[in-house]
Amino acid sequence: MNAYRDQYAQIFNGGKGVQVFALSVDADTTTASWAREAGYPVSFVSDTARTLGPQYNVQPAGRTSYQRVLFVVGKDGRIAHVMRPFRELVQDSYDELGKAVAAALAK
Repeated sequence: MNAYRDQYAQIFNGGKGVQVFALSVDADTTTASWAREAGYPVSFVSDTARTLGPQYNVQPAGRTSYQRVLFVVGKDGRIAHVMRPFRELVQDSYDELGKAVAAALAK
C-alpha cells in the first residue's frame, strides 16, 4: 500500500477522475483506522463475509486476505483493465497500471 500512496499523484492523476478501491476481508473499522494513520488515498471495502471477492473472481490468499487484483474502471463504469495478479513489488506493474489509468481517463 505504501507504493500506491507514494505513486498516487503520478499514477492516479492526483485523484482527478479516478477512484481507487481496495477490497479487504478485514473489518471496516480496522482498515479505516489503518489507512488513515498511514495516509493511504484509497477507499477500502470490507468483505468480511467473503461474498464480493468471488463475484469478481478474486480468490482468497489464505485465511486473512485476497489475492492482489486491480481493476481499472473507465468513466463509463465498465472495467477497462484487469491486473491479475498485481505484483506490487515490481515497478513494471505500476508502469502498466499508469498506462491503463491514462487510457481510461482519455476515453
